[in-house]
Amino acid sequence: MLQIGDISVGWRDIVDIGLVTLLFYRIILMVKGTRAVSAIYGLLLVLVVYFVSEEVGLYTLHWLLANFLGSIFLVIIVLFQRDIRRALTEMGARGFWRKKVVEDDLLNEVVGAVLSMAQRRVGALVVLERNVPLGDTVERGIPLDAKVTKELLISIFQTSTPLHDGAVVIRGGRLGAAGCILPLAVSPQDRPEYGTRHRAAMGITEESDAVAIVVSEERGAVTVSIGGKLTTALDATRLKRVLRNALER
Repeated sequence: MLQIGDISVGWRDIVDIGLVTLLFYRIILMVKGTRAVSAIYGLLLVLVVYFVSEEVGLYTLHWLLANFLGSIFLVIIVLFQRDIRRALTEMGARGFWRKKVVEDDLLNEVVGAVLSMAQRRVGALVVLERNVPLGDTVERGIPLDAKVTKELLISIFQTSTPLHDGAVVIRGGRLGAAGCILPLAVSPQDRPEYGTRHRAAMGITEESDAVAIVVSEERGAVTVSIGGKLTTALDATRLKRVLRNALER
């Protein structure tokens, strides 16, 4: 028991404060850089107007905001349902005490394939599963269960093959399925050069913790999507570093 003035602090209080602090820290990390930040600012503005309206005597406005804030938890669930679902999914799938190790052979095959396709202006979309299972996405594609090789990835995305239209999903170090249909992001960061493949990469990484690699056939550029954010201007060294840092978390 710790005595601070007239306040007694026990080990339960310390654990309680620590858990609440960890919860808020995880929430901040979850919404950082997402559209949820704008919604939070909007809610804070409503709270400010609510208190100010009471002080200055704007009773009608205060009454309306009071009724609105009375169902604040429902409002939060509606506004952040996508982020809440993703956070709960990651919490259930994450291994807290183990660190994943990504094999160099897997990274070399994937990096070699996407850079080769970028040089030839062959469009491609490769998704690497992390903690959140992508079984529903794999089921919508053509099952392969094959070893990941540079040659196989390149052959899949040739326009003359029936599997090129869609995404390849790599799970458990193996090529799980090809021709997979992914959810599209609503807005591809307001940049017209981002087409359907980029929107699909953003969509799957917004809904899960997967990592998506896009090869643009128009620009011959390689882009990585993590958490709905796109990273561009990637050479072999930087691409491998970005993938390793993301997959080993």
